[in-house]
Amino acid sequence: MTTAPTSTSCRVDGFGEVSIRPVDPDRDVVVIHDWVTRERSRFWGMRDASRERVREIYAYLDSLTTHHAYLLHRDGRPVALFQTYEPAADPVGRCYDVRPGDFGIHLLIGPPDGGAEPGFTGVLLDVFLAFVLADPTRLRIVAEPDARNARAIDRLVRAGFVPGPEIDLPEKRARLLFLDRAARAR
Repeated sequence: MTTAPTSTSCRVDGFGEVSIRPVDPDRDVVVIHDWVTRERSRFWGMRDASRERVREIYAYLDSLTTHHAYLLHRDGRPVALFQTYEPAADPVGRCYDVRPGDFGIHLLIGPPDGGAEPGFTGVLLDVFLAFVLADPTRLRIVAEPDARNARAIDRLVRAGFVPGPEIDLPEKRARLLFLDRAARAR
């Protein structure tokens, strides 16, 4: 089991200051609810959730030692929601052979301000992967986006993830993807 890391930040040349901090369910519910209930976030599975339900979900996550949620900010503005989990303590762990050092992630990029920005998601994913892999016990990152979410799968593959099989989870058919620490270091 892990404990949630504290906040961190880094400057990315040509992009700005990116900070990562654990979600505060009460303080962050307005922005998270706005993001997860939009059509563009349909694969997140919370489109019809009330604000109170979203707060309850993130309060529950906040109570766990195996699952964590983070907001990423760019120059002080929230831009992404990332979640981490230990696969052995999650339904996904019943769908594949979990290895020691496996560590799961979910990502949701917030709605863009004023249109698409080339490279935006890649920068945020790189920063978050560096944050996750700062713990040397994490040997392989696992992601399981909805199998219909071709954009997310493609983005993860471009970041170095290798596609695995499709699996059936209680709420979706998902595509497993894996990123070995050694492959990321190359």
